[in-house]
Amino acid sequence: MLRIDPAGTPRATILIVPPLFEEANRTRRTLALAMRALAAEGFVAVLPDLPGQNESLVPLVEVDLVRWQNALAELVSGIDGPTIIASFRGGALIDHKAKAKAWWRLAPVGGASQLRTLMRARVSADREAGVTSSLEALHEQAKAAPLLLAGNLLSPAMIAQLGTSEAQAVEPLRSIGLGIDGIAGTPLWLRAEPGEDAPMAHAIAADISAWSKTCGIS
Repeated sequence: MLRIDPAGTPRATILIVPPLFEEANRTRRTLALAMRALAAEGFVAVLPDLPGQNESLVPLVEVDLVRWQNALAELVSGIDGPTIIASFRGGALIDHKAKAKAWWRLAPVGGASQLRTLMRARVSADREAGVTSSLEALHEQAKAAPLLLAGNLLSPAMIAQLGTSEAQAVEPLRSIGLGIDGIAGTPLWLRAEPGEDAPMAHAIAADISAWSKTCGIS
């Protein structure tokens, strides 16, 4: 995991749950900037490698949403002091089993929407390669065997869970979007390549810091 500590005694730990799949790569640089800003606000900031992601030795094809949920819950159980979970996009699908002091979510998205995006990317890639495929055919294939979607080899269990998963109710929760009434910034997860938005990173840290005070963390 990536961990950034504050200079003094920490106020709390902020556990960053990144977006899922390729969206995590597109946002990681900005999340790292937000973690540094959180450390400057007095927080420990932690960004774990989920099973099957980044430095994890677990093959992604062996992972599903339940395993990710359990991994986060286990991680939080080993953290001393209060923990706020800050989830981004599809990360909100896996943050509810952990016993946290509070939750903060940015632009949460349902699993079905995430799966449609991955499936459409596969159909487009197949078309460019001269292969005929369809959403219906891919869904049928995914019932019996792992499916390669946007560079991610996903198990039938993962795909089935994505198709029905929604962010679960937790409290206290602050759920916020991008734009005039939310965090000022760009939807980095929509870019073709990883990007960086430093003002957005600082806005994320400031909002989490302010939210923590309403949850009794001073």
